[in-house]
Amino acid sequence: MHDDAAQLPATLVVMALAIESQGLFAARRVPVLYTGVGKINATLSLSRKLAQYRAAGREPPRVLNLGTAGSRHFDRGALVECHHFVQRDMDVSALGFAPGHTPFDDVPARLEFPRSFADLPAGVCGSGDSFETGVPRVGCEVIDMEAYALAKVCQIEKLRFACAKYITDGADHTAADDWQNNLSAAATAFWQLYVELDPDARST
Repeated sequence: MHDDAAQLPATLVVMALAIESQGLFAARRVPVLYTGVGKINATLSLSRKLAQYRAAGREPPRVLNLGTAGSRHFDRGALVECHHFVQRDMDVSALGFAPGHTPFDDVPARLEFPRSFADLPAGVCGSGDSFETGVPRVGCEVIDMEAYALAKVCQIEKLRFACAKYITDGADHTAADDWQNNLSAAATAFWQLYVELDPDARST
């Protein structure tokens, strides 16, 4: 496969941190876009990558976001599909806007995409630039720090977007330790899900 084609795949896997993949994708030469933590890094990284597709004259990819998350709704170890997304830390209620709503923005406060993994449980993902250990003001069952930003880029660019989160912690006072302890299991689950989406990956 040509180097450009290998680095600009039809399905673009996006994660926040390399530690979340535990080397499983790299060992099989499946490229992953690691964005860094938070909504700004996620937006910038994905936008730059999409610009590379355009510059190369390639069709835009299906974006597959895989990542770890917290939840007070789903058990630890659950793999959850997210196809609804909100900003749990957008709060301009002092000016009369509902929590989660970006003032004067044409993009809906709650983004929705078609489901990609019908056999997985589904939950609303709330993204924010904080490691949540309490109850967010905006209703959501899954808590992360990047997915809403990725979803918004895909909605604006009219791209296919799929997202699955592995629940590593309960978004509570033990969340940091639980996250570290469950990274290996999360990476295994992500690879298995990727293979289901792209059966040719079994041979890599």
